[in-house]
Amino acid sequence: MPGPSGRRITREDLKAAYSQVIGEGEATAKAAAPQGLAVAGAVGFALLTLAFLIGRRRGRSRSAVVEIRRL
Repeated sequence: MPGPSGRRITREDLKAAYSQVIGEGEATAKAAAPQGLAVAGAVGFALLTLAFLIGRRRGRSRSAVVEIRRL
């Protein structure tokens, strides 16, 4: 099957095009990785802090006040 240039598409043509596309994707992923890690870390920290604060508040409202008296 002839390609746009009028010649047959060979296995080497397909390999070259595939490696070019994959290479561009890898470069984009490597460039975005540090920013993605920072965002994921910030979201994780926020969720952990939120869970701590909610648990602390719930514990205060449910805990009994114990009074110790000496006889």
